[in-house]
Amino acid sequence: MKILVLNCGSSSLKYQLIDMDGEVVLSKGLCERIGIDGRLEHSGKADYRADIVMDNHTDAIRCVLDVLLDKARGVINSLDEIGAVGHRVVHGGEFFSSSVIITPEVKKAIEECIELAPLHNPPNLLGIKSCEILMPNVPQVAVFDTAFHQTMPLEAYLYAISYELYKKYKIRKYGFHGTSHKYVAQRAAALLGMPIESLKIITCHLGNGASLCAVKNGASADTSMGFTPLEGLAMGTRSGNIDPAIVAYWMEKENLSVKDVINKLNKESGVLGVSGVSSDFRDIEAAKKAGNQQAAFALSVFHYRVAKTVGEYCAAMNGCDAIVFTAGLGENSASSRAAICGYLGYLGVRIDSDKNAIRGKEIDFSTGDASCRALVIPTNEELMIARETRELVN
Repeated sequence: MKILVLNCGSSSLKYQLIDMDGEVVLSKGLCERIGIDGRLEHSGKADYRADIVMDNHTDAIRCVLDVLLDKARGVINSLDEIGAVGHRVVHGGEFFSSSVIITPEVKKAIEECIELAPLHNPPNLLGIKSCEILMPNVPQVAVFDTAFHQTMPLEAYLYAISYELYKKYKIRKYGFHGTSHKYVAQRAAALLGMPIESLKIITCHLGNGASLCAVKNGASADTSMGFTPLEGLAMGTRSGNIDPAIVAYWMEKENLSVKDVINKLNKESGVLGVSGVSSDFRDIEAAKKAGNQQAAFALSVFHYRVAKTVGEYCAAMNGCDAIVFTAGLGENSASSRAAICGYLGYLGVRIDSDKNAIRGKEIDFSTGDASCRALVIPTNEELMIARETRELVN
């Protein structure tokens, strides 16, 4: 079965066509500047880049299908070869604890979650509706970023505010990056040669957006992002956890609106705010090497918060068998992994510096005497979406 995986952003569309017999990526690409002018970058039988007018997501998906069918660059002869479409959907609220085949009722529930993810759910819905127009007979599946975390116990997801606010508005921790956390936890169990049902794993999805997840016996027990992706770690541009009274204080001091402050916490804070250099960790690491003290502060804040959250999740699970690093920074920054692991000696984390020098490849970089393993596992959300889509369709 061939499955088309789609990840629709507000003005972009990432795609992969995966042959599930062998889990081979046949083609992948990116549509950018949707609604502005349009650009397609495609790799498959042959690489292809072109400026193509894309007024909306239907136009973008039509371009994708056209290039997949193209005799020179494509990888299929007919749309009948596509057995299903798997859509990344950011927010499923409390409606969905697993992936689902898309129905009118599912679309309505996704729409009801728009107020929880106003930047993400609308384009996710547009992608679904566009496929219904262009591929009306192909089954579609929604795979939710939030679904994996629906196993969290009440004490992990409930905020210490009026319970009426939870009952009326569903204000609670939801968590994100669920597809990534699920994938790397399963891969970790496979690499360790142990059933995931017997393991306590902490997965560290570290990139411009970053979150940790406590995976106990294969299920999410806690995660660092919350009601929104602003909670938790310091990130590229997001502040992560702060004293909520800072919002009112900041508003009064600089005559700002709530919207102004939330925007600054989302887009002007994190390691960008502390370093004054960049939201890209590569730039900050380079600035630190050049002697920039604020860049060094930013990295220290980030590493400390990751390590402290690992400690919280060890308490939540009463132990930890493995720490997994994934996503852009987690997969590629040996110095960040070493700095974070430097806090974790009490867990029995011991790292081999030569093994830790790896970039973007699966490896257990622990020493032989480590009682808690440290692993690098590149994430593959698209493959996870394709697997769940195949399972549901079959």
